[in-house]
Amino acid sequence: MSTVTESMAAEAAEFRDSYSQVREMVGRVIVGHDEIVGGVITAILVGGHCLLEGVPGLGKTMLVRTLAEVMDLKFNRIQFTPDLMPADILGTNMIVEDEATGRRRFEFQRGPIFTQILLADEINRATPKTQSAMLETMQEATVTAAGHRYELEKPFFVLATQNPIEQEGTYPLPEAQMDRFLFKLVVGYSTRDELETIVERTTGGVPPKLDKVLDAPRLLAMQKLARDVILAPHVRDYLVRLTLATHPDGPHSVDATNAYVRLGSSPRGAQTLALAGKVRALLDGRYNVSFEDIRRVYLPAIRHRLLMNFEAQAEGIQPDAVLLKILERVPEKDD
Repeated sequence: MSTVTESMAAEAAEFRDSYSQVREMVGRVIVGHDEIVGGVITAILVGGHCLLEGVPGLGKTMLVRTLAEVMDLKFNRIQFTPDLMPADILGTNMIVEDEATGRRRFEFQRGPIFTQILLADEINRATPKTQSAMLETMQEATVTAAGHRYELEKPFFVLATQNPIEQEGTYPLPEAQMDRFLFKLVVGYSTRDELETIVERTTGGVPPKLDKVLDAPRLLAMQKLARDVILAPHVRDYLVRLTLATHPDGPHSVDATNAYVRLGSSPRGAQTLALAGKVRALLDGRYNVSFEDIRRVYLPAIRHRLLMNFEAQAEGIQPDAVLLKILERVPEKDD
């Protein structure tokens, strides 16, 4: 075994160990929801944003707070409401007076988006004007105000929540903003045993003790390591065909796509599959992405990038149903 290979093996082992420590700490607070917790951590290790959808009271906000504490990252929360303005998020120029000279000048007062983990709580309650204010920040980690560009401290993540059942007073996220989320994770109900554990933990007098197991430099190093994982040409071709299969009436589309999809995934979907697949490979002790890695991240990576047509809405067909059909029909190798 070469020195380089030994070094890679040591880095990968440390990567898995850090991931396991984060999972263990989060598990002290969040009961169950293993796929959700794993998905959010995977998104962070890739350097992407995550949208959590679920009814109130399932622990979405607590999960984000816990991750910020365990990873020792700066954390801010914004409660999105219809009267929230872009300046309430990004910041604004204020007139300040110099006490020594009495002269006045404009000074930019930074908003709560200047953090490392931003919890955008109930993001679909804000107006489209306010939602669109986050597009630049989510894509480039910068804020432009009054002709000046401000860099956000890295790493920077937006973890947003939305409630799928209350539609009055909400504004669906535009496709351009949905596309900037790496994953969309659907948070379901707890099981009987999980609910009993939740009640026991949250109604007692001793809160769980959390240790900081990561920091920003270590997290950035883990993101870099994930990008170095090998993506072989035949696996890359597979994830590209899975992405193209979401395009209706295209050369790689399947019957379900043609019947129910109006608009398919953008290239960001393929990029997400590649990056998330690399993280899954590292967590499984490998340095190359497998077909199974791609399949495991396919639904959360693509479900929010599909725009369903009228027939799908009328028949109650969800994006996941179409994506599962695509996984069944698209072969690993294109003959």
